[in-house]
Amino acid sequence: MEKSEVKLLGAWPSPFMLRVRIALHLKSINYEFIEVDLLGPKSELVLKSNPIYKKIPVLFHDGNTILESQIIVQYIDEVWPNAPSILPSDAAQRADSRFWVAYFDDKLVPALIIALAAKSKDTKNAAIAELEQGLVHLEEAASTKLSKGKALFGGENLGYMDIALGPFLVWIGIIEKLNGVKLLNETNTPSLLRWADSFFSHAVVKTIFPEVEKLIEFAMKLIPVLRARPELRLLLGISD
Repeated sequence: MEKSEVKLLGAWPSPFMLRVRIALHLKSINYEFIEVDLLGPKSELVLKSNPIYKKIPVLFHDGNTILESQIIVQYIDEVWPNAPSILPSDAAQRADSRFWVAYFDDKLVPALIIALAAKSKDTKNAAIAELEQGLVHLEEAASTKLSKGKALFGGENLGYMDIALGPFLVWIGIIEKLNGVKLLNETNTPSLLRWADSFFSHAVVKTIFPEVEKLIEFAMKLIPVLRARPELRLLLGISD
């Protein structure tokens, strides 16, 4: 690998990988995308590059291996400080954005996985209820952050919260479709609903996002894979 090369190890359906791709495209950074199969065994490159968590995305740059999507996006913003900036310039706003992204990853992402793949109806319904409550909390933040005519959390362009939360909108839509629910709606999450429209209208998102129908097809293949993973069976309420 040449010192100046940038390579991204990931899988096209992964919302965590999409976070990194959005950041790279926003900064107009040329990179090589190395595709891995989420439905197959862990590749040797993934195991070697991320021996602790054994997962994607992984960014290779300047002889360094950068792990975890949140950290990679922040790394990109620091190493390539050219406009547009991803994280807010104000320290308090940066801290607040990091808090909400951490909240989303810690609370809502596990609920998303359970709602998608749980076998038990009770387990699935409990996860959907947790998602609904979590999105209401995010709506409270969004109603403040998106005030004064802002379409995106980053203002006129995609910012840290947009990049972190946006890639999961399609997966929220898949859960809505599979379970006959409406998690984003005018009654409980009007600000998030309008933000979602603005997010999907952004030029970078239009360029790199996979087709929804293709993602739904992939999700149906992913569900049995998630159910078979020992580390997820307890989380998904599978005891047999």
